Parts: sequence; C-alpha cells; structure tokens
Amino acid sequence: MKKISILSVFLMLVSAGLVQLKAQEITKKSGYTLSFESNFKELDPQLKKRLIKTFFEVYPKLAKEYNPSTIKEVKFFVDTAYKGVAATADGKVTFSSMWMIKHPEDIDVVTHEVMHIVQDYGRSVGPGWLTEGIADYARYKFGVDNAGAKWSLPALKPDHSYKNSYRITAAFFAWIEKSVKPGTIKAVDASLRDHTYTKEIWTKLTGKDLDALWADYVKNSQV
Repeated sequence: MKKISILSVFLMLVSAGLVQLKAQEITKKSGYTLSFESNFKELDPQLKKRLIKTFFEVYPKLAKEYNPSTIKEVKFFVDTAYKGVAATADGKVTFSSMWMIKHPEDIDVVTHEVMHIVQDYGRSVGPGWLTEGIADYARYKFGVDNAGAKWSLPALKPDHSYKNSYRITAAFFAWIEKSVKPGTIKAVDASLRDHTYTKEIWTKLTGKDLDALWADYVKNSQV
C-alpha cells in the first residue's frame, strides 16, 4: 500500500513537470564506454549523435598520445540548469544546453573537455592556465571540426601572455612544438600527472625558461 502511494506521488510529479526523466544511452566501442544522459528534451538527435561520435573518435587518440591509463568509462550529461559552456569532473562532462543551442557547430568542446579526463592531474601542482592551455592545444591538434566552429588559434597581440590560458596559451604551445622542441607539451603534461612538475622543466626540456621562450615567440610567432 505504501509502495503504491509513493508511485502515485511520483507519477503525479512527473505529470506536473516537477520531475524530469533523464534518458540514458550507453555506447561501447573499442574498449571504451560512454554513458549519455540529458534533461534537455529539445536536444537535436543529430547533435547527440555527433557528440557521441566525436567522443569515440578523439578520446582513444588522446589516451594513446597522453595517458593510456586514463579511465575507460565516461559520462556525458546535457544539462539545462548548467550556465557555463561545459565542465568536467570525476569522469563526467556536463554540457550546457544553452551553449548547444547557440553554438551547435562547436563539436570540439568534446575534445577539450575529455582531454581534462585524460589529463587526470588530481590536485594539480601546476597553474590553472597550463591545464587549460594544454586542453586547448589538444583540441587544436586532435579536434575533428574546429573550422566548422570557426575555432582557431589566435594571432599574437601585444597584450597577450602565456598565462592567458586557453587558445592564447595553446598557440604558444603549438609554436614551441614546431619551432623549439617537439614533444615538449607531452612531457610537461606527463609531469603534471605524476606531480613532478616545476617551472624548471621548461629549461630542462628546451634550454630556456618560459619567459625566454615567450620572448622568442614574440619575435616570430609563426606556427
């Protein structure tokens, strides 16, 4: 009798729109599992397919390049209540439904966010701008349709700094990889993961500290 009462109340709440059921879809491929949930009933089915397809295209590549021990089960959640762009924690990426409405072509938001899962820095010993710069560098290198989102690395401007994070830092990293020493960013990423990172690693890897590298970048920032 008690169970019937609880069920009745639940059904009444659903009918009244006070409880939104979350569709869940689990996809497994090549050793990886993606659980997809959404409380955004207007989510474009084609966009949902692209989100899932992008995950299975980029996540294995990021894992192979940076962290083969990364987790194999990831969750996506499209949330109408989330007001940012996207956020990642504990293997779960939360996407803003509003961002998807306004920017349906920004499919490589997936690439940036799942790179955070691969990074797995825990309580990072490095600065936040470095974490976000590496994630955008990974998007630049492995993104599936940055052009479709009109996303690209910015041209250097006088007010830029390597500490600006995101695309500005990523552009600097792309220059380091091309013009200074390939493999530098991968080595820095690994040091952040095993908590051996210090700012001296830049000198150890390239012969110059970050400020000296940035000064060279300012002189010729072509990538």
